[in-house]
Amino acid sequence: MDLLNVSKTRYTTKAYDASKKIPQEQFERLLEVLRLAPSSINIQPWHYFIADHEVAKQRIAKSLVGKYEYNAPKVLHSSHTILFCTQADITPDHLNALLHQDDVSGRFKDDAAKQAQKETRSGYIDYYRNEKGDIQRWAENQTFIALGQMLLAAGIEGLDATPIGGFNEEIISEELKLKEQGLVPSVLLTLGFRSENDFNAKLPKSRLPQEKIFTRL
Repeated sequence: MDLLNVSKTRYTTKAYDASKKIPQEQFERLLEVLRLAPSSINIQPWHYFIADHEVAKQRIAKSLVGKYEYNAPKVLHSSHTILFCTQADITPDHLNALLHQDDVSGRFKDDAAKQAQKETRSGYIDYYRNEKGDIQRWAENQTFIALGQMLLAAGIEGLDATPIGGFNEEIISEELKLKEQGLVPSVLLTLGFRSENDFNAKLPKSRLPQEKIFTRL
């Protein structure tokens, strides 16, 4: 696998071939990549809603109306669509669940190490909530790290993908009862196989040159 070549050739798909479906085994592999995504202090503040059949995709597409309706075909014609959500706040229950999983996974040599991890996480959460005052933004940054992982993974797997930020957050929140679950919608990701009519597949990639974005100290 040539990672640089994948980065050069992957692109944001604008139209999908609705007749093609990602094999289930391959999709499950992508989900495991998503589960293993890194996050600050391993906070994992995310939850994902998977739409892999017509009825589910129609539910997601309810939020793609008005100025966002141009995104609806991407969801409806995709093989799979994933809604990335972020916890609106980092609750004690979530912190306890993380600590328990760390323990089950064998990350602590003794009770002192477990307590140190608990205090470290709590300290960061207090900092972002009380001093920075933007814990939801910080949490959502972690979700976008996971999105980046999935975009690269899709390219490696020879799949097409589209991150979609243009959707009606209120509609999708109501449709999936996100507020009741303490979640906010962050971004959609469609996955599948490009259509022959996808104009973007034929265009050259455009990125700023190195001298514009790198400062070598």
